[in-house]
Amino acid sequence: MKIEAPTLALPGIRHAFFTREGGVSQGLYFSLNGGVGSRDDAALVAENRGRMAAALNVEPLCLLTAYQVHSPQVVVAEKPWSINERPRADAIVTSTSGLAIGVSTADCGPLLFADAAARVVGAAHAGWRGALAGVAEATVEAMERLGARRDDIRAALGPMIRQDNYEVGPDLLARFDAEDPESDRFFRPAARPGHAEFDLAGYIGMRLARHGIGHFEDLGLCTYADPSRFFSFRRTTHRAETDYGRHINAIVLSE
Repeated sequence: MKIEAPTLALPGIRHAFFTREGGVSQGLYFSLNGGVGSRDDAALVAENRGRMAAALNVEPLCLLTAYQVHSPQVVVAEKPWSINERPRADAIVTSTSGLAIGVSTADCGPLLFADAAARVVGAAHAGWRGALAGVAEATVEAMERLGARRDDIRAALGPMIRQDNYEVGPDLLARFDAEDPESDRFFRPAARPGHAEFDLAGYIGMRLARHGIGHFEDLGLCTYADPSRFFSFRRTTHRAETDYGRHINAIVLSE
């Protein structure tokens, strides 16, 4: 049901990168679909999210995710919000105990952050747009405004699409070349002329290192390559399926 990163095994902190296992959804969404934006039965999604909240030892209303828009926007969580009140953002930070802050993913990179000494945590959704726009760095800076120290922040990158399965076109290559020339080494030629395979995970790690985060762990798991455990937007597209489930990746300060 969940995967944990040794880097985040810290006093007073619980976290989980949830897989697709252990839920009640059926069909394309089998079984632990946490995506409120999917076309799955809302009651089943609520039950799944309740199970994830229980695994983190919080009430269901305290498992918080945002309305994600592939941006560098970060919000501070100080109290629960309803599904209909979700802020438009791609990262959440908090210093409030008992709030499990999370992001939903289905190929993009889920980042969880923690400064155990300062008791500040963060969660970020880093697809290629967010990574290029600086969502990881913005999350670190938002944590610092809550009292975290960059040298003490630990970050972990969970299951996401990996380079072997992530072919991109010339438009994306041109955009990265124009906006971040250091990104070149994360692209390798693909079989199709003008296309490349993108190491998004490596790029995210580089951005964090460049921003001074020295404690970083990449779990190295591929959502596309492991359909029994993970949802994947790209795999769904290649199979011409009508929709896909979403993972929840969350972290919480113990009360």
